[in-house]
Amino acid sequence: MASVMKVLSKPLTPEEREKAFKSSKKVEVLARQRLPVRYHVEDFDVEDRPRRFLEAFASILKHTNYRLALDHYIRVTTRCARCAVACPIYDATHDPHDIPCYRSELLLSIYRRHFTVSGVLRARLLGDPGLTDEKIQELADSYYNCTACRRCHFECPMGIDHALITHLGRYILSEIGIAPRALVVSTREQLTGATGNTSAIPVPALIDTLEFLTEDIQDEKGIHVPFPVDQEGAEYIFFTAVSDYMMEAETLKGIAAVMKATGGSWTIGTGYYDGINYGLFYSDQVMEHALQKMQVEAKRLGAKKILMGECGHASRTAKYFYPTYCGGKDALPVISILEYTQQALKEGRIKLDPSIVTERVTYHDPCNFSRTGWIVNQPREVLKAFCADYEEMAPNGRSNLCCGGGGGTVSIDEVRPYRTTVSGRLKAEQIRRTGAHYCVAPCANCKKQLRELVEDQGVECEILGLHDLIYKAIILPPDPKPEEELDETAGGSVKLSKGGES
Repeated sequence: MASVMKVLSKPLTPEEREKAFKSSKKVEVLARQRLPVRYHVEDFDVEDRPRRFLEAFASILKHTNYRLALDHYIRVTTRCARCAVACPIYDATHDPHDIPCYRSELLLSIYRRHFTVSGVLRARLLGDPGLTDEKIQELADSYYNCTACRRCHFECPMGIDHALITHLGRYILSEIGIAPRALVVSTREQLTGATGNTSAIPVPALIDTLEFLTEDIQDEKGIHVPFPVDQEGAEYIFFTAVSDYMMEAETLKGIAAVMKATGGSWTIGTGYYDGINYGLFYSDQVMEHALQKMQVEAKRLGAKKILMGECGHASRTAKYFYPTYCGGKDALPVISILEYTQQALKEGRIKLDPSIVTERVTYHDPCNFSRTGWIVNQPREVLKAFCADYEEMAPNGRSNLCCGGGGGTVSIDEVRPYRTTVSGRLKAEQIRRTGAHYCVAPCANCKKQLRELVEDQGVECEILGLHDLIYKAIILPPDPKPEEELDETAGGSVKLSKGGES
């Protein structure tokens, strides 16, 4: 694996820093919530926060296996700061508070002080009062500066997963009411709202969109490419980021075209059609409930496998956590559309015209696909099969740079200046250096972040999905001929009947 990139960039200028960290929150809101963070939070009980934080922490430790990880981490943590060289946030700010092991120590110190025997005894001897409201405020600010890209994990000599600690810190904070409103509102609609999805798209609007996309493909390709809905017994039930149905038409058309060319048996369920799972970002309970909604819909339609669309966090959540909450060994297999398409290309079931895409193309690795090594080479094999001018970013693959909007921060519009000035700073330069016309980013969150990033940083590059390009180049099989057709002969044409008799 390639070595991670060392810290090379210049720190933020005073003007950039002011822009990135400026808060849009009203003074009266800050006074009422006593929470000086940039992201908006719904009003919550601000009294006795340390006690409620510790109670939530204790409950989570009781009902999960986080204690095993924390017991290990407090024994091996060295705080050597080697992780700093891998962190895009620290690279931009050069602030010691943004070093991953410093951020992890915020929570580990609370665990060590309040949930270990030695910590409790030491506190009694030294008169340590324990967790304070100011410490909670620091946690709330620091843990949403992190994109949870997990790049730092490769540099830690003790193998500490700092992103896991960030996730746990966010989980505890959410239990006392501290979580970005953008995530909470969307999750509420997904789990208890009338539409049952994070973008509040009702079923009639979904159906209208799918019919429009089918008509659009017919006009552009001259081929009927359906989006099957509520088909019982299909091999695959398809889930993607529900926002794709509003914002990523070309991606969806490309996916449908691949399924058409391969003859794949698939369906979209109207009972539940949202692959987004914000629980990965801030709450295990949310993650569990969202995955269980997928399970119910797959069972209703009798699907044999789950097919995930172009979305990194949705795919990772389903791949690695669906078995945890939805059946263990008996859980349905989860496959990414990226894997499906690469396998179909390898087997010769899809054909791509290499003369269509002549512009330079580069590929961005979504962290949730690449960090574990799950999906790295598959999309590259597809792109290189029909894109003659392909330029690789460096570093890439498992050592890739985060888009800057990971960990759910891309959904928090009020921190856009931070995302495009700080957390996405290195990624913007990385894209610029390739000179690419197209940057393929097969993830709904990455697409949104990168489009804002190249706009704010003045990078001339079009951000799109893998299947957007595939749609341009795919050679679709013609529609089947009608049962009655003209059979041209030397003497003219003979109309054949159903049975072939003239």
